[in-house]
Amino acid sequence: MTENDLRPLLERIADALERLAPPISTSNDIEADDAFIWHSEGALLEPITRVNRVDLSLLKGIDHQSVILLENTTNFANGLPANNALLWGARGTGKSSLVKAIHAYINVQISSALVLVEIHREEIPSLPQLLTILRQTKRRCVLFCDDLSFDGEDSTYKSLKAVLEGGIEGRPDNVIFYATSNRRHLMPRTMIENERSSAISPSEAVEEKVSLSDRFGLWLGFHNCDQKTYFAMIEGYVKYYDLEIEQEDLRSQATEWTMTRGSRSGRTAWQFIQHLAGQLGKKL
Repeated sequence: MTENDLRPLLERIADALERLAPPISTSNDIEADDAFIWHSEGALLEPITRVNRVDLSLLKGIDHQSVILLENTTNFANGLPANNALLWGARGTGKSSLVKAIHAYINVQISSALVLVEIHREEIPSLPQLLTILRQTKRRCVLFCDDLSFDGEDSTYKSLKAVLEGGIEGRPDNVIFYATSNRRHLMPRTMIENERSSAISPSEAVEEKVSLSDRFGLWLGFHNCDQKTYFAMIEGYVKYYDLEIEQEDLRSQATEWTMTRGSRSGRTAWQFIQHLAGQLGKKL
């Protein structure tokens, strides 16, 4: 087979591959969508048409945190002063779900007022580059990092400190930074205690390590829920998705599910609902 014979075949294969995996847009047009993921390689903002989230009304047991973060985010969307926020606490308790749900809620109340830009933990060193791009838009941007933490000799946190507060430029007026973490100070307790026991100036060393969390004006703690709240989560999902099951049977199955998982949380509740919907042959 000659080169001329192969060319049409190769072109068809290339066309098929592009349809299966269309190339990421290189325009970085913030007007193109309401949610993006940042890729430092190529300095690209990938538009996300369908964000993985639940409705704000379905988040139970975190009413206090919801009210505070919603007020802070609404102020930001309206061009008023607002704080960077650190949502810390037990895993699966609704930290990242709350950020995404509030973004959706506000964009319904104030048409497309906010852009949600997710930056992964490993992309933090490229944060100044991302902020340079976001400075060029008039849209209000919630910069979101899920599961943010630092270990060992990782010095990335120092660059993040300068960006959040205290650097010459600081963060742009149209950008706010929300992060979730299982750690209140974004670093393991053992790391802080090691600094306290081995450093020449223990207090100074510890201050250096924990001062990053001080850059967040808003701290919101999340904790595992009790059984009453867990049942409220389950029943809220059942009503929202119109799943037909008797309450007694529902609670019995939900209790058994938590025993096999060893915890009660929003994540556990959602995993149970997916299991239940599958059993009932219902799509969510």
